[in-house]
Amino acid sequence: MYRQHFGLRCAPLSKEHSELWDDGALAQFNDRFQWLLHSPGIGLLTGEPGVGKTAALRHAALALNPHRYQVIYLAETEFGRIDLYRSLARALGLEPAYRRADLWRDLKLRIQELVESKQLLLVWIIDEAQNLPLEFFRDFPAFLNFAFDSRDLLTVWLAGHPSLGQTLERAPYAALYGRIQARVQLKPVIERERFALLIQHALKSAGCSHTLLAESGLELLRQASRGLPRQAGRILRTAMQMAVPKGLNHLPDELLQHAIEELK
Repeated sequence: MYRQHFGLRCAPLSKEHSELWDDGALAQFNDRFQWLLHSPGIGLLTGEPGVGKTAALRHAALALNPHRYQVIYLAETEFGRIDLYRSLARALGLEPAYRRADLWRDLKLRIQELVESKQLLLVWIIDEAQNLPLEFFRDFPAFLNFAFDSRDLLTVWLAGHPSLGQTLERAPYAALYGRIQARVQLKPVIERERFALLIQHALKSAGCSHTLLAESGLELLRQASRGLPRQAGRILRTAMQMAVPKGLNHLPDELLQHAIEELK
């Protein structure tokens, strides 16, 4: 109902909002993403929850040519390491073997087949990677070893909270950390001017044709969301829903504050 009330095509800063705002940070990530397509290896994308990691990965992956790249996305990471490889096997159309040695062999043969026979590069995106079992970090470099470690046949992006990077820097996971070729950290949009540009872009691309927030309301939103797009979107949508029964076509500071308290 609030979309019709405010004349919106989609909810601002929501998952269905496809026009991502970028003042340089996403361009850096996209450069690294493209680079790993031409030089396959491991990428590490970190950032606080709600900063836009998954949106950035989704946006980059959707732009890929499906005749050249096969993208597999995994977010269910709180399982055993064998379950993760089995999930990859099913995504590649394989019946997962029971023994890990057989499972690895089948997976490697399929990945080689994709590259050599179909000229497809596998792009495996593992989201919420901070929840991966530590055993996975230890044995994953061995899985990536093709032809005496002379070939890199797939691209892997590990995306997770900042703690993921801290974990991988520890000595037991040095073999994996040493294979990371691209490191990108997305940060909250905490600067006032940048945050204002983010919100203006979000509202305009959602279809809003008039000013919804006063400068004081924008500052309320910035502080309450801590510069995180997901949280800013939740506050905006809640405030819009509250504005409808009041017949308001803007979001007064008092209404924004009420929405902020509602979400605490």
